[in-house]
Amino acid sequence: MVNAFRRQQWKMLLLTMVCYLFFYTGRHNFGWAAHGMAADFNVPFATIGWISFAMLIGYAVGQFVNGNLADRFSARIMMPLGAYLSIGANVAISFAPSLRWVMVLWALNGFFQSMAWAPGGKIISNWWGKEEKGKAFGFYTMAAGLSSVVTYLFSILILKENMEWRMLFRLPVLLLLVTSTLFLIFAKDKPSDLGFENPDEDHTLKDGQHNENWLQRYKEVMGNTSFLRVTLAFGFESMARYGFIFWVPVHYLGSNWKDNPHNLWVTFLLPVGMAAGAVSFGNLSDTLFGRNRVASIRFGMLSSALVALVIFITPAGNTALQAMFMLLAGFFVYGPQANFWTLCPEMLGNQRTGTGIGLMNMSGYVFAALGEPMLGRVIDITGNSSHIFLIIALICLLSAGAISTVGKVAYIAYRS
Repeated sequence: MVNAFRRQQWKMLLLTMVCYLFFYTGRHNFGWAAHGMAADFNVPFATIGWISFAMLIGYAVGQFVNGNLADRFSARIMMPLGAYLSIGANVAISFAPSLRWVMVLWALNGFFQSMAWAPGGKIISNWWGKEEKGKAFGFYTMAAGLSSVVTYLFSILILKENMEWRMLFRLPVLLLLVTSTLFLIFAKDKPSDLGFENPDEDHTLKDGQHNENWLQRYKEVMGNTSFLRVTLAFGFESMARYGFIFWVPVHYLGSNWKDNPHNLWVTFLLPVGMAAGAVSFGNLSDTLFGRNRVASIRFGMLSSALVALVIFITPAGNTALQAMFMLLAGFFVYGPQANFWTLCPEMLGNQRTGTGIGLMNMSGYVFAALGEPMLGRVIDITGNSSHIFLIIALICLLSAGAISTVGKVAYIAYRS
Protein backbone atom coordinates (compact mmCIF):
# COMPACT_ATOMS: atom_id res chain seq x y z
CA MET A 1 0.00 0.00 0.00
CA VAL A 2 2.86 2.38 0.86
CA ASN A 3 4.57 1.75 -2.47
CA ALA A 4 1.29 2.15 -4.32
CA PHE A 5 0.67 5.50 -2.63
CA ARG A 6 4.21 6.64 -3.35
CA ARG A 7 3.76 5.89 -7.04
CA GLN A 8 0.51 7.84 -7.14
CA GLN A 9 2.08 10.68 -5.17
CA TRP A 10 4.81 11.11 -7.78
CA LYS A 11 2.34 10.58 -10.60
CA MET A 12 0.17 13.50 -9.43
CA LEU A 13 3.19 15.72 -8.97
CA LEU A 14 4.50 14.88 -12.45
CA LEU A 15 1.09 15.35 -14.07
CA THR A 16 0.73 18.75 -12.45
CA MET A 17 4.27 19.69 -13.47
CA VAL A 18 3.81 18.58 -17.07
CA CYS A 19 0.53 20.46 -17.37
CA TYR A 20 2.06 23.67 -16.00
CA LEU A 21 5.22 23.12 -18.04
CA PHE A 22 3.44 24.52 -21.10
CA PHE A 23 1.26 27.19 -19.46
CA TYR A 24 3.74 29.99 -20.09
CA THR A 25 3.50 29.39 -23.84
CA GLY A 26 0.31 31.44 -23.51
CA ARG A 27 1.84 34.18 -21.34
CA HIS A 28 5.60 34.64 -21.63
CA ASN A 29 5.38 34.76 -25.42
CA PHE A 30 4.39 38.42 -25.21
CA GLY A 31 7.87 39.82 -24.60
CA TRP A 32 9.10 38.19 -27.81
CA ALA A 33 6.29 39.81 -29.77
CA ALA A 34 6.94 43.29 -28.30
CA HIS A 35 9.28 44.57 -31.02
CA GLY A 36 7.10 43.40 -33.89
CA MET A 37 3.91 44.59 -32.22
CA ALA A 38 5.35 48.04 -31.45
CA ALA A 39 6.51 48.41 -35.06
CA ASP A 40 3.28 47.06 -36.55
CA PHE A 41 1.02 49.40 -34.56
CA ASN A 42 3.58 52.25 -34.42
CA VAL A 43 3.54 52.73 -30.62
CA PRO A 44 6.31 53.30 -28.00
CA PHE A 45 7.46 50.61 -25.59
CA ALA A 46 5.64 52.32 -22.73
CA THR A 47 2.37 51.47 -24.52
CA ILE A 48 3.45 47.86 -24.90
CA GLY A 49 4.24 47.91 -21.18
CA TRP A 50 0.67 48.99 -20.42
CA ILE A 51 -0.64 46.02 -22.41
CA SER A 52 1.52 43.73 -20.30
CA PHE A 53 0.16 45.63 -17.27
CA ALA A 54 -3.39 44.72 -18.36
CA MET A 55 -2.56 41.01 -18.49
CA LEU A 56 -0.86 41.08 -15.10
CA ILE A 57 -3.81 42.86 -13.51
CA GLY A 58 -6.15 40.30 -15.07
CA TYR A 59 -3.95 37.58 -13.62
CA ALA A 60 -3.90 39.24 -10.20
CA VAL A 61 -7.69 39.57 -10.07
CA GLY A 62 -7.97 35.97 -11.19
CA GLN A 63 -5.64 34.80 -8.44
CA PHE A 64 -7.76 36.54 -5.82
CA VAL A 65 -10.83 34.68 -7.09
CA ASN A 66 -9.43 31.36 -8.28
CA GLY A 67 -7.19 30.72 -5.29
CA ASN A 68 -10.22 30.59 -3.03
CA LEU A 69 -12.17 28.54 -5.57
CA ALA A 70 -9.33 25.99 -5.57
CA ASP A 71 -10.14 25.31 -1.90
CA ARG A 72 -13.77 24.68 -2.84
CA PHE A 73 -13.85 23.13 -6.33
CA SER A 74 -11.88 20.56 -8.30
CA ALA A 75 -8.37 21.62 -9.32
CA ARG A 76 -8.47 18.81 -11.87
CA ILE A 77 -11.18 20.77 -13.71
CA MET A 78 -9.93 24.30 -13.08
CA MET A 79 -6.45 23.86 -14.60
CA PRO A 80 -7.54 22.46 -17.99
CA LEU A 81 -10.43 24.95 -18.22
CA GLY A 82 -8.01 27.82 -17.73
CA ALA A 83 -5.71 26.31 -20.37
CA TYR A 84 -8.46 26.01 -22.98
CA LEU A 85 -9.66 29.58 -22.41
CA SER A 86 -6.09 30.91 -22.56
CA ILE A 87 -5.45 29.11 -25.85
CA GLY A 88 -8.56 30.72 -27.29
CA ALA A 89 -7.44 34.20 -26.15
CA ASN A 90 -3.96 33.75 -27.64
CA VAL A 91 -5.27 32.64 -31.00
CA ALA A 92 -7.73 35.55 -31.03
CA ILE A 93 -4.87 38.00 -30.35
CA SER A 94 -3.01 36.67 -33.36
CA PHE A 95 -5.88 37.94 -35.53
CA ALA A 96 -6.49 41.22 -33.63
CA PRO A 97 -6.92 44.18 -36.00
CA SER A 98 -6.01 46.85 -33.44
CA LEU A 99 -3.98 47.37 -30.28
CA ARG A 100 -7.18 47.94 -28.32
CA TRP A 101 -8.30 44.40 -29.09
CA VAL A 102 -4.87 43.08 -28.10
CA MET A 103 -5.13 44.80 -24.71
CA VAL A 104 -8.64 43.50 -23.97
CA LEU A 105 -7.83 39.94 -25.00
CA TRP A 106 -4.49 39.97 -23.17
CA ALA A 107 -6.19 41.14 -19.97
CA LEU A 108 -8.73 38.30 -20.27
CA ASN A 109 -5.88 35.91 -20.93
CA GLY A 110 -4.36 36.94 -17.62
CA PHE A 111 -7.52 35.87 -15.81
CA PHE A 112 -7.63 32.56 -17.68
CA GLN A 113 -3.96 31.84 -16.92
CA SER A 114 -4.63 32.42 -13.22
CA MET A 115 -6.83 29.33 -13.09
CA ALA A 116 -3.82 27.01 -12.94
CA TRP A 117 -1.20 27.85 -10.34
CA ALA A 118 -3.21 27.82 -7.09
CA PRO A 119 -5.22 24.72 -8.07
CA GLY A 120 -2.00 22.94 -8.96
CA GLY A 121 -0.50 23.94 -5.62
CA LYS A 122 -3.61 22.64 -3.89
CA ILE A 123 -3.15 19.23 -5.49
CA ILE A 124 0.49 19.10 -4.41
CA SER A 125 -0.36 20.18 -0.87
CA ASN A 126 -3.03 17.46 -0.69
CA TRP A 127 -0.71 14.70 -1.91
CA TRP A 128 2.54 15.60 -0.10
CA GLY A 129 3.15 15.66 3.65
CA LYS A 130 4.80 18.47 5.59
CA GLU A 131 8.22 16.75 5.63
CA GLU A 132 8.45 16.87 1.82
CA LYS A 133 6.42 19.92 0.88
CA GLY A 134 9.55 21.99 0.23
CA LYS A 135 10.82 19.39 -2.22
CA ALA A 136 7.45 18.97 -3.92
CA PHE A 137 6.88 22.71 -4.35
CA GLY A 138 10.46 23.01 -5.56
CA PHE A 139 9.72 20.59 -8.39
CA TYR A 140 6.44 22.36 -9.15
CA THR A 141 8.17 25.73 -9.30
CA MET A 142 10.87 24.16 -11.46
CA ALA A 143 8.14 23.20 -13.94
CA ALA A 144 7.12 26.85 -14.11
CA GLY A 145 10.72 27.82 -14.73
CA LEU A 146 11.04 25.19 -17.43
CA SER A 147 7.82 26.55 -18.91
CA SER A 148 9.72 29.77 -19.57
CA VAL A 149 12.47 27.68 -21.17
CA VAL A 150 9.96 26.02 -23.48
CA THR A 151 8.37 29.35 -24.38
CA TYR A 152 11.71 31.05 -24.99
CA LEU A 153 12.90 28.13 -27.13
CA PHE A 154 9.81 28.10 -29.35
CA SER A 155 9.84 31.89 -29.61
CA ILE A 156 13.49 31.88 -30.69
CA LEU A 157 12.82 29.21 -33.32
CA ILE A 158 9.80 31.13 -34.65
CA LEU A 159 11.82 34.35 -34.94
CA LYS A 160 14.73 32.58 -36.62
CA GLU A 161 12.28 31.29 -39.24
CA ASN A 162 11.35 34.95 -39.93
CA MET A 163 7.71 34.39 -38.98
CA GLU A 164 5.65 37.43 -37.98
CA TRP A 165 4.93 38.22 -34.33
CA ARG A 166 1.36 36.91 -34.63
CA MET A 167 2.65 33.35 -34.98
CA LEU A 168 4.02 33.61 -31.42
CA PHE A 169 0.40 33.52 -30.23
CA ARG A 170 -0.66 30.61 -32.44
CA LEU A 171 1.96 27.87 -32.47
CA PRO A 172 3.43 27.43 -28.94
CA VAL A 173 0.00 27.13 -27.22
CA LEU A 174 -0.78 23.97 -29.20
CA LEU A 175 1.42 22.06 -26.75
CA LEU A 176 -0.66 23.37 -23.84
CA LEU A 177 -3.75 21.91 -25.48
CA VAL A 178 -2.22 18.43 -25.37
CA THR A 179 -0.81 18.49 -21.83
CA SER A 180 -3.87 20.06 -20.20
CA THR A 181 -6.06 17.37 -21.76
CA LEU A 182 -3.80 14.64 -20.39
CA PHE A 183 -4.02 16.26 -16.96
CA LEU A 184 -7.81 16.33 -17.14
CA ILE A 185 -7.91 12.61 -17.92
CA PHE A 186 -5.39 11.25 -15.42
CA ALA A 187 -5.06 13.66 -12.45
CA LYS A 188 -6.87 13.27 -9.11
CA ASP A 189 -7.55 16.07 -6.62
CA LYS A 190 -6.61 14.23 -3.44
CA PRO A 191 -5.47 10.82 -2.15
CA SER A 192 -8.96 9.87 -0.96
CA ASP A 193 -10.12 9.91 -4.61
CA LEU A 194 -8.03 6.74 -5.02
CA GLY A 195 -8.72 5.29 -1.57
CA PHE A 196 -5.63 6.65 0.21
CA GLU A 197 -5.35 8.85 3.29
CA ASN A 198 -4.17 12.43 3.08
CA PRO A 199 -0.55 12.62 4.42
CA ASP A 200 -1.53 15.57 6.66
CA GLU A 201 -5.08 14.40 7.42
CA ASP A 202 -4.83 14.49 11.21
CA HIS A 203 -3.17 17.91 11.13
CA THR A 204 -5.89 19.33 8.92
CA LEU A 205 -8.80 17.93 10.90
CA LYS A 206 -7.67 19.14 14.29
CA ASP A 207 -7.53 22.69 13.00
CA GLY A 208 -11.24 22.51 12.24
CA GLN A 209 -10.63 24.37 9.01
CA HIS A 210 -12.67 21.97 6.91
CA ASN A 211 -15.85 23.75 8.02
CA GLU A 212 -14.77 27.20 6.82
CA ASN A 213 -16.66 28.92 4.03
CA TRP A 214 -15.03 31.10 1.36
CA LEU A 215 -15.41 34.33 3.34
CA GLN A 216 -13.91 32.84 6.49
CA ARG A 217 -10.92 31.62 4.51
CA TYR A 218 -10.31 35.13 3.17
CA LYS A 219 -10.63 36.62 6.67
CA GLU A 220 -8.24 34.14 8.26
CA VAL A 221 -5.60 34.51 5.57
CA MET A 222 -5.79 38.31 5.34
CA GLY A 223 -5.80 38.56 9.13
CA ASN A 224 -2.42 36.83 9.36
CA THR A 225 -0.04 39.81 9.50
CA SER A 226 3.08 37.67 9.13
CA PHE A 227 1.67 36.15 5.96
CA LEU A 228 0.88 39.63 4.65
CA ARG A 229 4.53 40.61 5.12
CA VAL A 230 5.51 37.52 3.16
CA THR A 231 3.17 38.59 0.35
CA LEU A 232 4.83 42.04 0.33
CA ALA A 233 8.24 40.41 -0.12
CA PHE A 234 6.76 38.20 -2.82
CA GLY A 235 5.36 41.28 -4.57
CA PHE A 236 8.83 42.80 -4.93
CA GLU A 237 10.28 39.42 -5.98
CA SER A 238 7.66 39.12 -8.71
CA MET A 239 8.30 42.66 -9.92
CA ALA A 240 11.99 41.82 -10.27
CA ARG A 241 11.26 38.48 -11.91
CA TYR A 242 8.94 39.95 -14.52
CA GLY A 243 11.38 42.78 -15.06
CA PHE A 244 13.80 40.13 -16.25
CA ILE A 245 11.30 37.97 -18.13
CA PHE A 246 9.63 40.71 -20.14
CA TRP A 247 12.46 43.19 -20.77
CA VAL A 248 15.49 40.91 -21.20
CA PRO A 249 14.35 39.91 -24.72
CA VAL A 250 13.83 43.59 -25.53
CA HIS A 251 17.33 44.40 -24.18
CA TYR A 252 19.15 41.67 -26.11
CA LEU A 253 17.16 41.74 -29.33
CA GLY A 254 17.94 45.44 -29.79
CA SER A 255 16.90 47.28 -32.90
CA ASN A 256 18.02 44.41 -35.12
CA TRP A 257 18.79 41.09 -33.47
CA LYS A 258 19.95 39.59 -36.79
CA ASP A 259 23.17 41.62 -36.45
CA ASN A 260 23.93 39.62 -33.29
CA PRO A 261 21.97 36.34 -33.48
CA HIS A 262 23.93 34.83 -30.58
CA ASN A 263 22.09 37.25 -28.26
CA LEU A 264 18.98 35.11 -28.72
CA TRP A 265 20.70 32.28 -26.89
CA VAL A 266 21.96 34.57 -24.13
CA THR A 267 18.32 35.31 -23.29
CA PHE A 268 17.55 31.58 -23.34
CA LEU A 269 19.82 31.04 -20.31
CA LEU A 270 17.55 33.21 -18.12
CA PRO A 271 14.69 30.66 -17.90
CA VAL A 272 17.21 27.80 -17.72
CA GLY A 273 18.61 29.43 -14.58
CA MET A 274 15.08 29.90 -13.26
CA ALA A 275 14.28 26.22 -13.58
CA ALA A 276 17.54 25.22 -11.89
CA GLY A 277 16.99 27.74 -9.10
CA ALA A 278 13.47 26.53 -8.34
CA VAL A 279 14.36 22.90 -7.72
CA SER A 280 17.60 23.88 -5.94
CA PHE A 281 15.99 26.31 -3.50
CA GLY A 282 13.20 23.83 -2.76
CA ASN A 283 15.75 21.29 -1.58
CA LEU A 284 18.21 23.76 -0.05
CA SER A 285 15.56 25.23 2.23
CA ASP A 286 14.79 21.72 3.55
CA THR A 287 18.47 20.81 4.04
CA LEU A 288 21.06 23.62 4.16
CA PHE A 289 18.68 26.18 5.69
CA GLY A 290 16.96 23.67 8.02
CA ARG A 291 13.50 24.43 6.54
CA ASN A 292 14.01 28.11 7.37
CA ARG A 293 12.22 29.50 4.30
CA VAL A 294 12.79 33.12 5.33
CA ALA A 295 16.59 32.77 5.43
CA SER A 296 16.58 30.97 2.09
CA ILE A 297 14.44 33.67 0.43
CA ARG A 298 16.58 36.48 1.85
CA PHE A 299 19.74 34.82 0.51
CA GLY A 300 18.20 34.49 -2.95
CA MET A 301 17.01 38.08 -3.19
CA LEU A 302 20.28 39.59 -1.97
CA SER A 303 22.13 37.47 -4.52
CA SER A 304 19.68 38.61 -7.24
CA ALA A 305 20.36 42.25 -6.42
CA LEU A 306 24.10 41.69 -6.74
CA VAL A 307 23.76 39.86 -10.06
CA ALA A 308 21.46 42.53 -11.54
CA LEU A 309 23.96 45.23 -10.54
CA VAL A 310 26.82 43.31 -12.16
CA ILE A 311 24.80 42.89 -15.39
CA PHE A 312 24.27 46.66 -15.43
CA ILE A 313 28.00 47.42 -15.26
CA THR A 314 29.22 44.52 -17.44
CA PRO A 315 30.05 45.48 -21.06
CA ALA A 316 27.22 44.36 -23.34
CA GLY A 317 29.72 43.13 -25.92
CA ASN A 318 31.10 40.46 -23.60
CA THR A 319 28.73 37.68 -24.58
CA ALA A 320 30.28 35.01 -22.36
CA LEU A 321 29.93 37.12 -19.22
CA GLN A 322 26.42 38.22 -20.15
CA ALA A 323 25.40 34.59 -20.66
CA MET A 324 26.79 33.54 -17.29
CA PHE A 325 25.06 36.37 -15.47
CA MET A 326 21.75 35.68 -17.24
CA LEU A 327 21.96 32.12 -15.90
CA LEU A 328 22.69 33.38 -12.38
CA ALA A 329 19.97 36.04 -12.60
CA GLY A 330 17.35 33.43 -13.39
CA PHE A 331 18.67 31.10 -10.67
CA PHE A 332 18.53 33.61 -7.83
CA VAL A 333 15.50 35.73 -8.77
CA TYR A 334 13.19 32.75 -9.31
CA GLY A 335 14.58 30.09 -6.96
CA PRO A 336 13.07 31.68 -3.82
CA GLN A 337 9.57 31.26 -5.24
CA ALA A 338 9.68 27.59 -4.26
CA ASN A 339 10.08 28.72 -0.65
CA PHE A 340 7.32 31.33 -0.88
CA TRP A 341 4.81 28.69 -2.03
CA THR A 342 5.85 26.28 0.71
CA LEU A 343 5.13 28.97 3.30
CA CYS A 344 1.44 28.95 2.29
CA PRO A 345 0.53 25.56 3.81
CA GLU A 346 3.11 26.01 6.57
CA MET A 347 1.68 29.32 7.76
CA LEU A 348 -2.00 28.74 6.93
CA GLY A 349 -2.66 24.99 6.98
CA ASN A 350 -3.67 22.73 4.10
CA GLN A 351 -7.30 23.81 3.95
CA ARG A 352 -6.33 27.43 3.26
CA THR A 353 -3.48 26.66 0.88
CA GLY A 354 -5.36 27.57 -2.30
CA THR A 355 -6.59 30.84 -0.83
CA GLY A 356 -3.12 31.69 0.45
CA ILE A 357 -1.43 30.90 -2.85
CA GLY A 358 -4.04 32.91 -4.71
CA LEU A 359 -3.66 35.98 -2.50
CA MET A 360 0.12 35.78 -2.57
CA ASN A 361 0.17 35.42 -6.34
CA MET A 362 -2.30 38.28 -6.66
CA SER A 363 0.09 40.50 -4.73
CA GLY A 364 2.96 39.38 -6.92
CA TYR A 365 1.20 40.19 -10.15
CA VAL A 366 -0.12 43.55 -8.99
CA PHE A 367 3.47 44.53 -8.21
CA ALA A 368 4.71 43.05 -11.49
CA ALA A 369 2.00 44.93 -13.39
CA LEU A 370 3.05 48.23 -11.83
CA GLY A 371 6.65 47.53 -12.77
CA GLU A 372 6.09 46.90 -16.48
CA PRO A 373 5.12 50.40 -17.68
CA MET A 374 7.65 51.90 -15.27
CA LEU A 375 10.53 49.92 -16.80
CA GLY A 376 9.22 50.61 -20.30
CA ARG A 377 9.22 54.33 -19.47
CA VAL A 378 12.81 54.10 -18.22
CA ILE A 379 13.87 52.72 -21.60
CA ASP A 380 11.95 55.42 -23.48
CA ILE A 381 13.53 58.20 -21.36
CA THR A 382 17.11 56.96 -21.28
CA GLY A 383 17.20 55.27 -24.66
CA ASN A 384 19.23 52.53 -22.96
CA SER A 385 17.61 49.29 -21.86
CA SER A 386 20.52 48.38 -19.55
CA HIS A 387 19.16 50.79 -16.91
CA ILE A 388 16.37 48.33 -16.13
CA PHE A 389 18.91 46.13 -14.33
CA LEU A 390 19.77 48.95 -11.94
CA ILE A 391 16.08 49.31 -11.06
CA ILE A 392 15.70 45.54 -10.68
CA ALA A 393 18.64 45.44 -8.23
CA LEU A 394 16.85 47.97 -6.01
CA ILE A 395 13.59 45.99 -6.20
CA CYS A 396 15.41 42.82 -5.09
CA LEU A 397 16.80 44.66 -2.06
CA LEU A 398 13.27 45.74 -1.13
CA SER A 399 12.14 42.11 -1.27
CA ALA A 400 15.01 41.00 0.95
CA GLY A 401 14.17 43.73 3.44
CA ALA A 402 10.48 42.82 3.55
CA ILE A 403 11.06 39.09 4.12
CA SER A 404 13.53 39.89 6.92
CA THR A 405 10.63 41.26 8.99
CA VAL A 406 9.10 37.76 9.20
CA GLY A 407 10.32 35.66 12.11
CA LYS A 408 10.74 31.89 12.01
CA VAL A 409 8.18 31.52 14.80
CA ALA A 410 5.50 32.87 12.45
CA TYR A 411 5.21 29.60 10.59
CA ILE A 412 6.70 26.96 12.84
CA ALA A 413 3.33 25.95 14.35
CA TYR A 414 1.97 24.37 11.20
CA ARG A 415 5.34 23.08 10.12
CA SER A 416 6.15 21.09 13.20
